[in-house]
Amino acid sequence: MNEDEIKKEEKETVESAETPKDVVQAHAPREFKKNPRRPSQRRETRVKSEFDQKIISIRRVTRVVTGGRRFSFSVGVVIGDRKGRVGVGLGKAGDTPVAIEKAIRDAKKNMIKVRMTKNGSIPHEVEAKYSSSRVVIMRALGKGILAGSSVRTVLEFAGAKEVSAKIFSRSKNKINNAKAAVKALQRLIVR
Repeated sequence: MNEDEIKKEEKETVESAETPKDVVQAHAPREFKKNPRRPSQRRETRVKSEFDQKIISIRRVTRVVTGGRRFSFSVGVVIGDRKGRVGVGLGKAGDTPVAIEKAIRDAKKNMIKVRMTKNGSIPHEVEAKYSSSRVVIMRALGKGILAGSSVRTVLEFAGAKEVSAKIFSRSKNKINNAKAAVKALQRLIVR
């Protein structure tokens, strides 16, 4: 046997000992090619805010000027951590997301700390008036939150669990009702 035949024989034995290429490719990690024309699908992880928020009022406001009408948005927001801190804010802007952002900033600025009992109720009955809105907040042991409209949202975000509220004004203005509720909660005195 000459050298060429020996090399050929060795090559055949090595090829027969190897696994088929299909099996090797199936177990190999796949490499994905990035498409330069398509933006990446990687999602940005958002940091969860420490406060819950809810939009209680959103209105499109019109201002008449010489050239026609100018539209802007007015947004009312309630924020709270459900552990005793709550705030109401109002934001106005030409675009809705900007108005919401402003309202949240305003609500954080006007945030109050609510004094509550251990069972999630309030120490005593309290009443407040804001603009034309009048709200009375009372204890309601074993009944949960008995309130309507934006006052309910304020009480939930404040962390109250056994409270009743009554809106005595004939005003349907949700922002004023919410601000009256916050003013009432601010008046709480621990006895």
